[in-house]
Amino acid sequence: ANFLDVGGGATEEQVTKAFEILNADPKVQAILVNIFGGIMKCDIIAAGIIAAANKIGLEKPLVVRLEGTNVEAAQALIDNSGIEVTLANDLDDAAEKAVLKVA
Repeated sequence: ANFLDVGGGATEEQVTKAFEILNADPKVQAILVNIFGGIMKCDIIAAGIIAAANKIGLEKPLVVRLEGTNVEAAQALIDNSGIEVTLANDLDDAAEKAVLKVA
């Protein structure tokens, strides 16, 4: 498993680089993004995820759990993005959905 804590100051470029690393690793079968946005707003992370997925041509299943500031805006961005994303309600749900994607 890979783990990335972007803290409160993630940029679109940092999210893209993280996705590039994960997408290129043949051992990674799915990507699970768990965002609990307090300092870091969910819509900013969602925009970074969308841009990264589009830029690198994401090939892995993507499961995203969002909770916190601007979560509704983030979900709308993802819903309207055209990228294939499985949204999850909480971390347990996200983990279950990620496992199902690669089973």
